[in-house]
Amino acid sequence: MSESENPAAALRAAVRERRMPGHPTRRALLESGDPALARQAGRILKDLAVDGERPREVDVAVLATCTVGPFEALLRAQLVGAGLLPALRSADYGTFGMSLATGSFTRDGDPGLVAVLLDAGYFLPGDFGAAEPDVLAKSVDARLEELRGLLAGALKHTAATVVVHTVPLPAQVRNGIISVRARAQVARSWYRLNAGLLALAEEHDQVVAVDLVGELAEAPVQACDVRLHRYGDLPYSDDALLLLARLVRRVAQARAGLSRKVLALDLDNTLWGGVLGEAGPQGVQVGGLYPGNCYTELQRTVAGLREQGVVLVLASKNDRDQVEKVLTEHPDVLLRPEAFSARMVDWSAKAGNLRRAAEALSLSTESFVFMDDSDFERAQVGDELPEVAVVSAAGDPAHLVDSLLRHGWFDVMALTDTDRKRPELYRNRALRGDFSSGFDSSEDFLRALDLKVEMTPASEYTIGRIAQLAARTNQFNLTGIRYDEAATRRMSEDAGHLVLSVSVADRFGDEGIVGALWVERTDEVWRVLNLVLSCRVLSRGVERAAVGRLAELAALAGARSVEGHYLPSDRNGVAADFWTGAGFTPAASPQETETQVFTLDAATAKEIAPEWIALNERNGSPHE
Repeated sequence: MSESENPAAALRAAVRERRMPGHPTRRALLESGDPALARQAGRILKDLAVDGERPREVDVAVLATCTVGPFEALLRAQLVGAGLLPALRSADYGTFGMSLATGSFTRDGDPGLVAVLLDAGYFLPGDFGAAEPDVLAKSVDARLEELRGLLAGALKHTAATVVVHTVPLPAQVRNGIISVRARAQVARSWYRLNAGLLALAEEHDQVVAVDLVGELAEAPVQACDVRLHRYGDLPYSDDALLLLARLVRRVAQARAGLSRKVLALDLDNTLWGGVLGEAGPQGVQVGGLYPGNCYTELQRTVAGLREQGVVLVLASKNDRDQVEKVLTEHPDVLLRPEAFSARMVDWSAKAGNLRRAAEALSLSTESFVFMDDSDFERAQVGDELPEVAVVSAAGDPAHLVDSLLRHGWFDVMALTDTDRKRPELYRNRALRGDFSSGFDSSEDFLRALDLKVEMTPASEYTIGRIAQLAARTNQFNLTGIRYDEAATRRMSEDAGHLVLSVSVADRFGDEGIVGALWVERTDEVWRVLNLVLSCRVLSRGVERAAVGRLAELAALAGARSVEGHYLPSDRNGVAADFWTGAGFTPAASPQETETQVFTLDAATAKEIAPEWIALNERNGSPHE
């Protein structure tokens, strides 16, 4: 019996062996809609500890206006399903306002995430009359203002990301008002409440708002268990709490940089209906009435993902010329050939093709989502590449879009300009690969690229992208410290620190922001707390140019030396020799950590940057 067929046994084995559950088990946790299974999984995973190389950890505090009930277990199962190692703590019942007002939820350390569980009873007056809708509306507005003030005060105590959600209006309140006009008035005030809850994310950078009401409207579940509500102040059904746990997990997943970058798609009975080899280019189903309109909607959705930075790959067993003909000539096809950054159209095994696509794009297969209608193809990819998120396109094509989107594989905390440009950036990467084949040496190729590197102090417009790089970069990540947006902003505004973005352009186009440095600076020494660089620009000398310019700036500011740090992990070995290769000398490292320290005389900065890179700055000099 496989892990996915008996997840409870697999979870117990993982806890017993002190390791993360395998990919099939974690995938089963995310895909299951059974709250009983999720509750059981959450209870089993309460004692999960991991030896050796640890996964991303997330410390979550749960603050609730009602009884937490099974929410903590459901959330734990979802977080582990996403590949996170969670530590959860819930505030005591009845302490919601006090916890926010005093910041007591930080007593055991500042959590990375605060999940706020709200119920309608927090906003409804206890003695409102059904014949007085104005009284109810004023009370709801007042409670929202009170929550807004409590939340603003709580943010002074924490750097955590706080997740709030919209709240459904109980049916008994709605149906207890017999005046049709008054009922509409109450509904309008409740919509205003939920609009205000969603607006909290616009008022505070640390707040994320998720739409539980919208999820409940689409899901065939009951929001409230009336008996449990009366018996134990549990206002939500287990099904509703599982929906909320998924929404919070998606935030944690995006915050940890675990979002996927690539969508690999089959063609036959996935992007269009029918089998091309049997129906011919004119016979595939796309456009028009059902089922063709289902495939049109999927293509429109995929095009929307691409506009937001998701890289598209074709992975189809088909005749290449026939596929090209359909993609180019079919009037109802929305995804033309240029939409795909890589096209793996042949008769080879799809797992191998996904590996080759990942190599061509210089990305890990961990960043892939694969969608296919064939049970065999999905199983083969799942077995050989368990780290790939597999999405089924089987069954009624009306459900294709929901199947692709429901798990939030591509969620990011905020969309940046670099995200929007990513598909074209990876198409240009393939062009560079063709361009490089005509040179006798790598240095000749690099000179011909006409590389330009730009160093820029972090600003309101770039902090989001810089924090995203910290969260998502694994290979060239020198210390593994993932400064989030709040921490990056504080450092950028502090005279004792410096945060720089690194942008790259060449003859094929602008790569955008591909790297960042977080620096602590004193009169004598500038310490590089972390340096990250996207894998797509490695081997061009960009990292050396960035550090060379930093050392030059340190010398101009009067500092004598630059100090670099490196903390080995199982994924950043590519950066192990960076500091010594750039001319730094190993120094004594702090005994209490495994961090390696390297130093460089700031006066030798001009010797670091490769001569084939032109380096410039904008928005002023970073040392000013």
